[in-house]
Amino acid sequence: EIGSGTGEHAVAVCQARPDIRWQPSDPDPVSRASQAGWARESGAAISAPLALDLLTGEAVSDLAPFDVLVCMNVIHIAPWAVAENLARLAAERLQPGGRVVLYGPYKEGDATAPSNLDFDASLKSRNPAWGVRDLDSVITLVAEAGFALAERVDMPANNLLLVLSSPETR
Repeated sequence: EIGSGTGEHAVAVCQARPDIRWQPSDPDPVSRASQAGWARESGAAISAPLALDLLTGEAVSDLAPFDVLVCMNVIHIAPWAVAENLARLAAERLQPGGRVVLYGPYKEGDATAPSNLDFDASLKSRNPAWGVRDLDSVITLVAEAGFALAERVDMPANNLLLVLSSPETR
């Protein structure tokens, strides 16, 4: 998971799916400390967190291959370079047939929810490099890295869950 924050997503997922192993990451040391606490309580389900910063893209090539890349509520609270490096990470490290799972708000032209437009303005007032991303731009970016939109799920609070799949073989 990219940008795992407190690490509570990992706990929820591992409780629902005890057959998987979750790798949290975050550039923030306070967030990693919280993730480490959850990891200690989880046994082997949650790995020790990684200090992964997709703003710089450092350490991306050092990661072992994995099956799924999850990123929730990150790309709108980060410069576009984070989304670009996320797509690069997925292309370089996901196993054939892997998935990219993105969750958060998106802009969809005239169909954009007013709350997402307000959120976009609020984000940009805090940092001009941030903002609710255009859905087509995100899908195009990840498609250029070799992934196709497999599923779109409308979620509460005008968020979307996007599942993008890679080819079975590369």
